[in-house]
Amino acid sequence: MGSSFKKLKVFSVSVIWLCAWAFVANAACSAEHAQIRGAWGEARFSVEIADDPAERGRGLMNRETLPQFSGMLFVYDRPQPLSFWMENTLIPLDILFIRDDGTVHRIHYNATPMDRTPLPSDGPVQFVLEINGGMAQQMGIGLGSELRHPAIDQTIAVWPC
Repeated sequence: MGSSFKKLKVFSVSVIWLCAWAFVANAACSAEHAQIRGAWGEARFSVEIADDPAERGRGLMNRETLPQFSGMLFVYDRPQPLSFWMENTLIPLDILFIRDDGTVHRIHYNATPMDRTPLPSDGPVQFVLEINGGMAQQMGIGLGSELRHPAIDQTIAVWPC
């Protein structure tokens, strides 16, 4: 009976550990946060989601500040060529164009406030992450970095939740 009790105890501890690990892994992936990683390291941003035409049209316009490690994640229904501009945007932004699998395809570093010059994705993307201007270069975020967020189709995500 002692041997059976030890096996049950080891099994119970293992199940508890696996459940705790699964909870932590899933907690790391939430709609309110976008994680990004690459050879440079890893970062987590608190994000607002812009997933309808009105929210995407408004974006981060008319804001005087953006807290560090915050941003806006633009979510589209399907991959498509996109172009952003900075009209009525008061702060410089880094604009990361991201493919449907979460791979960073293009980055416009330090986009100029109030500028109407189109900033194209140069190919089909499904997500755009805007963060404080200069932050991507400072951190080393570059092409090929990977985004993790539940809005990405988890069956094709390069870094699934």
